[in-house]
Amino acid sequence: MSLDNKTSLSSSYGFAPDLFKGRQVFLTGASRGIGQAVARGFAACGADLYLVGKDEERLRLFADELHSAYGRAAQYKSIDLASLEKLQSELNGLAGERQFDIVVNNAGIYRTESVAGHELSSWRQLLDINLNAAMLVMSSFLPAMLKRGSGRIINVSSISGRVAEAYGAAYSASKFALLGLTQAAALEAAASGVTVNAVCPGWVLTDLARKQIEDPHWQALNGLPADAGMELTRLSVPQERFLEPEEVASLVLYLASPMARGITGQAINICGGLSLH
Repeated sequence: MSLDNKTSLSSSYGFAPDLFKGRQVFLTGASRGIGQAVARGFAACGADLYLVGKDEERLRLFADELHSAYGRAAQYKSIDLASLEKLQSELNGLAGERQFDIVVNNAGIYRTESVAGHELSSWRQLLDINLNAAMLVMSSFLPAMLKRGSGRIINVSSISGRVAEAYGAAYSASKFALLGLTQAAALEAAASGVTVNAVCPGWVLTDLARKQIEDPHWQALNGLPADAGMELTRLSVPQERFLEPEEVASLVLYLASPMARGITGQAINICGGLSLH
């Protein structure tokens, strides 16, 4: 790949092609949506990637894409983040053999379910993936960052972690808690030079968002007609548009960059004005 092509690819995210050269990035939820956009952004800026997702074949194909497009060889591992014991074992091994400069906890799932009669099993699984897995990742990689006196952790929360979402109680609870975890870790790490922040996307055009909006149960609970769910959701955003995953990725890359060293413990909305909290 020519230097011109590399520059073009990275400039679409607004950063220099060598900004993260030599940096080691650990990323969960890497096989689709925002995770893929984040991975492309880091790869375009020279980072070395370790990708985690549930679907091994999707990860393999995506790693091949990154190598072809950006010349970066990405390692990957298929892990079900709801299996916390397996995740902890994998993290213990990684922490012993590799140091990461940047950690992005992006993995997450959504379920439409009322608080009244909420199933315990679905509640636990969602919190394991959205919150507890992120805690294990942070607790595994923070010690080395603190010892080195440098590092960046970015957690992908949601505007539903700032203002609760009806019929998504487990999702909102997990994202609120992730912000609390972010703040606590940021305070503990602040004097060391390690920063810990969160980004809070609104409606981003991903498979996860489409699945939620097009779910007949979600539409019925929210009083949306089946044939106009996407359009009415779009119009609910003050900018009257869905965000693109690359916009969220650009914010993640900024928080991971040297320019953001004074930002820690923050939850930054990127939602087209949908939430002002």
